[in-house]
Amino acid sequence: MSDSVYLDVLRSRVRDHAIAPPSRRVPMTSSTTSTATPPHHAFQHGLEEVKLSKTDLNAVIMDYLISEGYPSAAQKFAHEANIEPMLDVDSIQERVEIREAIDSGDIQSAIEKINELNPQVLDQDSALHFSLLRLQLIELIRKATATQDGDITPALTFATTHLAPRAPTNPEFLEDLERTMALLIFPPDNLAPPLAALLDPALRQEVAQRVNQALLLSQGERTRATLYDLVNHRSWAHQKAMQAKKEQLPERMELGFDPAQNGHESSQNGAPSSHQHNGQGDPMATGWGLY
Repeated sequence: MSDSVYLDVLRSRVRDHAIAPPSRRVPMTSSTTSTATPPHHAFQHGLEEVKLSKTDLNAVIMDYLISEGYPSAAQKFAHEANIEPMLDVDSIQERVEIREAIDSGDIQSAIEKINELNPQVLDQDSALHFSLLRLQLIELIRKATATQDGDITPALTFATTHLAPRAPTNPEFLEDLERTMALLIFPPDNLAPPLAALLDPALRQEVAQRVNQALLLSQGERTRATLYDLVNHRSWAHQKAMQAKKEQLPERMELGFDPAQNGHESSQNGAPSSHQHNGQGDPMATGWGLY
């Protein structure tokens, strides 16, 4: 997806969520209104009438692009919106490279890049460091179990050297290590759901997100984009309004992050891909994994 298309979608989504609570936006309806289901709920018409500050809208979009690590898109948007943000492209690109290394399973490279950028990040966050090391162990096990005669020695050596000494310091570390080592016992094509989840690419993405937040925190930045808070606020306001039953509201409000609805392509296995390159170096988010 090109930068221009991506930015247009992002502008639309930010506008949809940067609104006041629903209770203030529902217009009165006449008693003569047809009982047939309208194409758009009355609440949706209220949303369309909301006028937002372009400056605030641009700020939310730029904050998202910087926080999530899209330097090329951020530069293009700054040019289109005629704004001059405090944009450290090198810093963003470093976080992008670390995320891409984790997403591709090259955990050793990611750890080295993190330590080059700021060694205190992992020194001060033992849980994050352990998660990265466990992810590295999982990749070694994945490689060893890919064939029937795979060598499990590198995985055993790595677990003994890097994870076993840390496991006794935290009950969760010990439990995670034991679960991970169970991957060596059962065939990869017949794993229980808790074990299969360890081999799911979603675990890489989860750890990559935690690393990104830790790096932002170390740089004195917000650990997540304002857009996430807007989505949560909209969901909370809608829930409260529904509980109060003071206004006529749709039972379910689409957040607009369904890849199918947004016209995003899926990966070959039918699931939405987490990132899609735009041809200029940015991994564009297509799954809209906001929470």
